[in-house]
Amino acid sequence: MRLTLASWNLHRGISNGGRRDCAPFFAALEREICAPPPDLLLLQEADVDPPPHHGVLDPGRVEALTGLRHLHAGRERRLTDESHGFLGLVAYAAPDIEVEGMRLIDLPGRVPRGAVVIDAARGGAPFRIVLTHLSLAQWLRAVQMRTLGQHIARSDPRPVILCGDLNEWRPWGGLALSAAIVGRRLAGPARASFPTRRPLLPLDRVLTEPPGAVERLEVLDGPAIRRASDHRPLRARVRLGPATSSGTRRLS
Repeated sequence: MRLTLASWNLHRGISNGGRRDCAPFFAALEREICAPPPDLLLLQEADVDPPPHHGVLDPGRVEALTGLRHLHAGRERRLTDESHGFLGLVAYAAPDIEVEGMRLIDLPGRVPRGAVVIDAARGGAPFRIVLTHLSLAQWLRAVQMRTLGQHIARSDPRPVILCGDLNEWRPWGGLALSAAIVGRRLAGPARASFPTRRPLLPLDRVLTEPPGAVERLEVLDGPAIRRASDHRPLRARVRLGPATSSGTRRLS
């Protein structure tokens, strides 16, 4: 099975003009990212930081523009009543993707970080999306990825896709994305996505584990994208491997 997905850090709706303005985001979504719509739209920094962490977008408008559905409609899938997701992480999916479960995971660190783990299936084929936004410090990224690795190891086996703003500038992934820390091999292309106007660092990633693969990864660009955020969005096509536990080990 193959999936297409788009991942983007929205910078809390603060455009490159320095003020909160979501108009460039919606323009980018309609003209530069979701034409045609991906199977999954995975956003970071789509809620504001201060409590009550209200969302910066209109989920109904995103749904109308893309044909995708907001996956955080239930209160148990959001941080607060005002949030649109969990610590800025917000997911949308195509109508034929069945969500079997969603877990919200707090990650260690002084600045609140988290992950949204979505167990889903399409046409009876199961898969797992791990959407996250990791810390700037390498040692904290390592602790956070070990936490996620332990969580995945204790879950039922299914193909895993890890994506989001991983804040890892090393193309090879560094310590945090190593099999020694995560407990499984994760791989995918590294393409510079930050900063928007002249990307130098591959902070945003889409990774999967063999025998699955990221078959194609594009760093998108356009006038609206350049206005909307300090990150460029990614669009990927992922081939999923079988739902086996091979290559996975519990961390001790």
